[in-house]
Amino acid sequence: MRISVITVCLNAAKTLGDAVESVLRQKTGGGDEIEYIVVDGGSSDGTAGILASAAARSAAVSFRWVSEADGGMYEALDKGVGMATGDIVGVLNADDVFDGDGVLARVAEEWRGAEAAVGRLDCLYGNVRFVGKLGGPTVRVCFARLWRPWMLQWGYMPPHPAVFIRRGCFAEWGGYVPDAGEYRIAADYELLIRFFRVKRMKARYMPVCTTVMRTGGASTRDAAARRRLNAEIVKANRANGYFCCMPMLLPKYAVKVWEFILPRMSGRGVRT
Repeated sequence: MRISVITVCLNAAKTLGDAVESVLRQKTGGGDEIEYIVVDGGSSDGTAGILASAAARSAAVSFRWVSEADGGMYEALDKGVGMATGDIVGVLNADDVFDGDGVLARVAEEWRGAEAAVGRLDCLYGNVRFVGKLGGPTVRVCFARLWRPWMLQWGYMPPHPAVFIRRGCFAEWGGYVPDAGEYRIAADYELLIRFFRVKRMKARYMPVCTTVMRTGGASTRDAAARRRLNAEIVKANRANGYFCCMPMLLPKYAVKVWEFILPRMSGRGVRT
């Protein structure tokens, strides 16, 4: 099995090295391969140097990168998907890292097990945890075991960095909506509505914490970003034929409170 991991970035030199190293450290089972694709939007902060150095010592990982101007994050993701040759595709943000060196081996193992049970599989999704800084305590866990596709209508999605999708789904059902379109920070949400609900892709939950994310992402960094995110969630649902309005999104904040409480408990289900 070949797993393609895509990172998109722009002037991310402060954190990109951690993300890249977490991919290069991944161990695979016999016969499995890792392909790593980084799509840089033409950074001017030394990002290209980091990528060139990493590519020169990536013997165990097929590493390709490109640095050129683009239309934004989602256009870059579509470019990365177009470059990918793997059986399945996952996304690692430039300021995140994999939660251990065996994450992708576990994804491959879970995928094979699921296909043995259900036949063709389109998607695996798992969990992520948030930290204030790498190596620091977990402050929030997005635990997807109880998530169901109908929850997308109510503003709740599985964590995008823990979603691995069969590459052929993008060719069949389309990619991310470009930044210049209707969605600036929720095109990944729109894609999951389209794939999970409209196309009814065959997906399974995996009890794996795939990714460690730093707090303060683009969709949650301030009140304005949260308002825009919610407006785009409403738009994405309606565009795909599902009624949604702002009051319907309020219950998700009760779930988020639980996500902050969970790390303070026993830690059960938090780590792989």
